[in-house]
Amino acid sequence: MNNAASRAQAGKAIPYVLALDEGTTNAKAFAIAPDGSILASGSAAVAVSYPRPGWVEQDADAVWAAQCAAIRECLAGVEGTPAGIAISNQRESVVAWDGATGRALAPMLGWQDSRTAEFCDWLRSPEREFAVASTTGLSLDPMFSAPKLRYLLDRVGAGPVRVGTVDSWLVGRLTGQAAYVMEAGNASRTLLLDLATLDWSPAMCELFGIDRAVLPDVVASNADFGATAGLDFLPDGVPIVGVLGDSHAALFGHGCRTTAEGKATYGTGSSVMIPSGTDRGIRRGVSTTLAWLTDTPMYGHEGNIVASGTAMDWTARLLSVKPGRELDELAAGVPDSGGISLVPAFTGLGAPWWDRRAVGIISGLTAGAGRGHLARAALEAVAHQIADVVDALDTSSLQIIHADGGATASRLLMQCQADLLGRDVVVAANAEVSALGAALMGFTRLGWEPPAAAQEEGRRYRPALDDGARAAARAGWREALARSRATPA
Repeated sequence: MNNAASRAQAGKAIPYVLALDEGTTNAKAFAIAPDGSILASGSAAVAVSYPRPGWVEQDADAVWAAQCAAIRECLAGVEGTPAGIAISNQRESVVAWDGATGRALAPMLGWQDSRTAEFCDWLRSPEREFAVASTTGLSLDPMFSAPKLRYLLDRVGAGPVRVGTVDSWLVGRLTGQAAYVMEAGNASRTLLLDLATLDWSPAMCELFGIDRAVLPDVVASNADFGATAGLDFLPDGVPIVGVLGDSHAALFGHGCRTTAEGKATYGTGSSVMIPSGTDRGIRRGVSTTLAWLTDTPMYGHEGNIVASGTAMDWTARLLSVKPGRELDELAAGVPDSGGISLVPAFTGLGAPWWDRRAVGIISGLTAGAGRGHLARAALEAVAHQIADVVDALDTSSLQIIHADGGATASRLLMQCQADLLGRDVVVAANAEVSALGAALMGFTRLGWEPPAAAQEEGRRYRPALDDGARAAARAGWREALARSRATPA
């Protein structure tokens, strides 16, 4: 339903949820009607800086400013005040701010940031790794929030310091600092949440040297997050009705509720997640996480890839083409990668390898290699990494992977993904599935019925590669991975 048609209905404003989607490189806002249609939208770019190798930072105040700009643009295209606000956010990134003023006290440390790798190595032992995994479902890796929180707390000094993930930061700013909370699914990505009790683990807080008293309260995904206060673009009292980490929001938005259907999100990095119901058992190389918490918890198994969109963007810059369509067209000009493999371990490897010492490599170069072969290798690198995670998951019942994110516009990549997985890949009909998922979570708080349109199927890709060719392609990728992970002499 388009904006004009929406406004024409019954001559009055349509109720809507204002869904915020704060990603790594863009802040977005959408007015989502009860039928799941988007009435209006807004967006603003968010800068990412790389001050040192392995460091990934963002200006937290600039993130807030970008989100405000996106909200203003969205509200300019819709009538009336939102019934509620829902948030989808980048997850493991962390912020420290002044609890009195709301001012950020340090740069936001991005989820890709690996500056705490040595600290994690210092903590590492078989006993500790077992304790961390059995309590939190996660690996002892710098991607997750706790070591970054420790880093910030060591540097921001005394005072009314608040720390948290991006959802905590946004809720605090929206409510004039009246609310200091963290949604449970986001909390499950910190290395501090006990998946059994769904509260902060005293043992994990002690391990990372973080005082429980400084942490936000953990709340359900459709809890009372407070209401707007002191904003110049929204009246006071608009309730915040739902919050989900972006990957969790995508899973919810796709309608994945059983182990038969999972999802892959193609963003700056990638997340592959399969719901597991009440099963919070450990899977080697992948995480067990809390997908969402309503009346009952929904757990999931997930693998996180550090560089997917980043890999394609890097390759596009190297080849002097624009990311997206131009890179895709270049890759489509050759039948295969010509034996080239690109392993984009720019800050090491995430799931299922968790090897931050791995280095990025291009292997298999010959005199006959051209720009198209390297472009093709970049797309294949994304698909192979997704396949690595799916292989690590317990996928005996998995039938379909739902795909979302900007890179799903590449038909070549999506066909390659289906070929390497040997399973159907279904691209979301709604390109903004994370925002939709957050809005749908908000609907449960408002008592709105979930719209049937939210589960509409998009384009489906079926495997076209035979088993022998698939096995050969996967073997070539594993050989390149071994080179990337080889310990230097």
